[in-house]
Amino acid sequence: MNARLALLGTVAPGATESEVFRLALGHVVGELGALGGTMHLRGPMSALRLVSSVGLPPALTRSWEIVDQEGPLAPARALQQGKGVWVAAGPDQAERDVHWPGTGLAALPVFSGRRSIGALTVLAGERGEPTPEHWDFLRDVVSWTEDRMTQAPPPSGPTQAELSGERLRQALKEVQVGSWDWDIRNGDLIWDEAALELYGTPQADFTGRIDNWMRIVHPDDLAPTLAAAQQAILDHSVYEAEYRVRRLDGTWGWTQARGRATYDEQGEPLRMIGVGWESDESRSALDALSRALRHMSDGFLAVDDEWRITFANLEAERFLGFSEEELFGRLLWDLPAMREVPGVRDNCLEAAAEDRPAGFDVPLAACERRLHVRLVPGPDGHTLYFQDVTEKRRLAEERQAAERAAAERMVRIAELTTDLAKATTSRDVVEAVARRVLPPFAAAGLMVQAIEGNRLLHVGAVGYPEEFVALLDSRPRSSAGDPAWDTIASGVPLFMSSAHEYAARYPALAGFPARGNKNSWAFLPMTASGHTFGVCVVAFDRPRLLNDEERALLTTISALVAQSLERARLYDAEHTRSRELQRSLLPQALPDLPACTAAARYLPAGPGADVGGDWYDIIPLSGGQVALVVGDVMGHGLPEAATMGRLRTAVHTLADLELPPDEILGHLNDIVGGMGEASYATCLYALYDPTTQVCSIARAGHPPPALVRPDGTVYFPEPDADPPLGAAKPPFETVELEVPEGSLLVLYTDGLVESAKREIDEGMADLARLLSAAHADGTTVDLERLCDTLTAGLLPTDQQAADDAAFLVARLHALPAERMASWPLPDDPRAAGQARRHVREQLAVWDLDDLAHTSELLVSELVGNVVRHARGPIRLRLLHSAELICEVYDGSQTMPRIRRATETDEGGRGLQLISALTTRWGARYTRTGKCIWTEQPLRPLEHQPDPVEALFLNTAGLEGDWEALL
Repeated sequence: MNARLALLGTVAPGATESEVFRLALGHVVGELGALGGTMHLRGPMSALRLVSSVGLPPALTRSWEIVDQEGPLAPARALQQGKGVWVAAGPDQAERDVHWPGTGLAALPVFSGRRSIGALTVLAGERGEPTPEHWDFLRDVVSWTEDRMTQAPPPSGPTQAELSGERLRQALKEVQVGSWDWDIRNGDLIWDEAALELYGTPQADFTGRIDNWMRIVHPDDLAPTLAAAQQAILDHSVYEAEYRVRRLDGTWGWTQARGRATYDEQGEPLRMIGVGWESDESRSALDALSRALRHMSDGFLAVDDEWRITFANLEAERFLGFSEEELFGRLLWDLPAMREVPGVRDNCLEAAAEDRPAGFDVPLAACERRLHVRLVPGPDGHTLYFQDVTEKRRLAEERQAAERAAAERMVRIAELTTDLAKATTSRDVVEAVARRVLPPFAAAGLMVQAIEGNRLLHVGAVGYPEEFVALLDSRPRSSAGDPAWDTIASGVPLFMSSAHEYAARYPALAGFPARGNKNSWAFLPMTASGHTFGVCVVAFDRPRLLNDEERALLTTISALVAQSLERARLYDAEHTRSRELQRSLLPQALPDLPACTAAARYLPAGPGADVGGDWYDIIPLSGGQVALVVGDVMGHGLPEAATMGRLRTAVHTLADLELPPDEILGHLNDIVGGMGEASYATCLYALYDPTTQVCSIARAGHPPPALVRPDGTVYFPEPDADPPLGAAKPPFETVELEVPEGSLLVLYTDGLVESAKREIDEGMADLARLLSAAHADGTTVDLERLCDTLTAGLLPTDQQAADDAAFLVARLHALPAERMASWPLPDDPRAAGQARRHVREQLAVWDLDDLAHTSELLVSELVGNVVRHARGPIRLRLLHSAELICEVYDGSQTMPRIRRATETDEGGRGLQLISALTTRWGARYTRTGKCIWTEQPLRPLEHQPDPVEALFLNTAGLEGDWEALL
């Protein structure tokens, strides 16, 4: 028995399951002197399938091809009891159709881990029941069988290939697909006609049981196929398998199957429904590929997940020193040839752990040669290619050494060309040259100068002391000679390899090398469009004699620099003019108003972008009101900047007319619409009244403002956004907000909160977060500091902005109630007298008695004109703000017009008198009529007319109010 076990132990891992079963049964039958033996494997449910037999004729084994594992036969009993069983010949066998010879049957279960998967059965002869020693031998053989089954290779070809829907549809078109329906509970099986043909079963032989399918599957493929079905049922996943089946002509053919199980409410499997199709064609392709790999000149190995060899071509056999049969199933790292290649195991394990293809060179320890290994991880293992690259590497190194100089030159020029193409300003050009030219030449300094009149203007320098650069900037063109001017005049590069050579050639400048801390130079003329306009100086901190190749390369580089610098200088000049124009169109300073304190920022786009049309403004209005405006003309360029200036002027004009926000946007829309179809602009107009603390907002295609309340909460009013100016159709929507005292109103253009990397909603959220944080740490107290915080948080300097941005931060203040006074007046001549009395008494309360005479005269004139020329109701209001504001309201919408009165005219001088006594006056429409207002300084003007004298000069304007005058 020990000899047989030792003989079985010599069987190499990797033998097929059918070979394992054949060897196990052969030795068991021989050792026990039995008549024969069988091996059964368990199916998905209650069937045991005969997969191998030894010494038994088909007439006997046919009845045992399918055995009910819940039945009384010996294989089933072994599975039920989980141990070896002996069934003596007798009545128990009578129920079988065929009488079994011998004295009885000995059966043992076969396990996979803790799960029983089949049974080995021996038909005993005259010796009868096995002895204890024989039972031990049987158990050892079963253990050997279980071990070799786990090492048996799966059927060639993919068993878990995932078919996409498109691939499945293509397969259905190209091959005949059979469908099947298997009742898992009772084993009933339904095949359509295509399935009957696919699985080589005539209609007359089909019993409608799962046994039909198990009989036609190749023995080597049955176990893994059954395991795949069982696993799919347990995992509730898709069942997929590729296996061989017996055809009608007796040959074996490859098929693929795919299906899915259904389950009842308790999760128990009911049925599995699927399809099957022929896969011989793909198998033929795989066989052809295998033959190609077998004879390829490079070594090729395939290993499983445990690094055991599953395939080796001829070159791999030669390198490893074993045949494919000897290599099959062996651990790759145990081979002597692999142990002699240092580093190959660590590199392979590292690449496999990262699940990425990797290639690397390894030296061969036995000889001075080099091997290139490439590992490609796969779903079920890995493949390795290896090639002797000793000669190839040597030739490559020689070739690289010969081509290195030319390659480096091309790389330098290509990199410099790319950077110069991106450069838009002169500074960009200098930085590109410093970055791409100085390091490869080990140079220590760069200076670029251009002619401006009779001087060389400093464009940029790197690696020079600032005082030395300033010294060169102050030097005019020298008649005694200068290397820079000489280079420009000749148009030929000048190279000096040492300070001694410099001093010998230019004795008057002998001290310059020491002051610039340089010891050798290359003066390169910059010529573009046939005109030499400057010089590029590359300097070194040690003496250096440049060879011909280096000089040729620097000369080529100087031509590229000249072209880029000429273009950049033109851009610089144009860009500077554009920026100056745009900034001149923006407010030079924000007004300091009682109703609001404000700060603003305009942030141009990054380098390379043209000027934009973003603007902001604060416009003081009557009655202490203030208009806050922000807008953005779509597009970039001088036309857009000019349009911005026109719109800003138009907003000022319309605001002075005291029009409401929606009407102002309506007029702006007409203006933009008249500019052409390609002109569009967005605008937000906010009108704040400090007497009511109400802010009226209208916007055309513009982001909503941010309102920061005194408690730090940030609110974005969201009226429906009207289209941009030029595309909208009035009327525009107006939203009114109640603004608590001290609130902040932040108006901005989309460039502040929107970019290619940030949606506008995200930008507004970032703005709200910054405003809340600034309120928490007290930054909002200083509005200029708050503007810096918003700029740094939303438009950091290290990120190039693609669009201009403008924003305005205003702290809004209410006019206290004690500084406002209002009275209704009768619609008759008594109104003027009452108005003067109210004014006199109120100014006394405000300690403004010095303004009483002038104010009484003004209010008499205003109220008298209303009584004479307008209609009621009449109301008088005084506002004590930065000025004294007097407002008279009436029910007429007829506006007063100032005119020049002749000497003979009895009237017409009232408005002239008002204009002389006030700093500003005007009229505005209201919802019920109009309001005429005046503003006086809180201290009398130095040259203000005497009120009494002015009164008697204007008596014609007060006809009908003599009682009031007396």
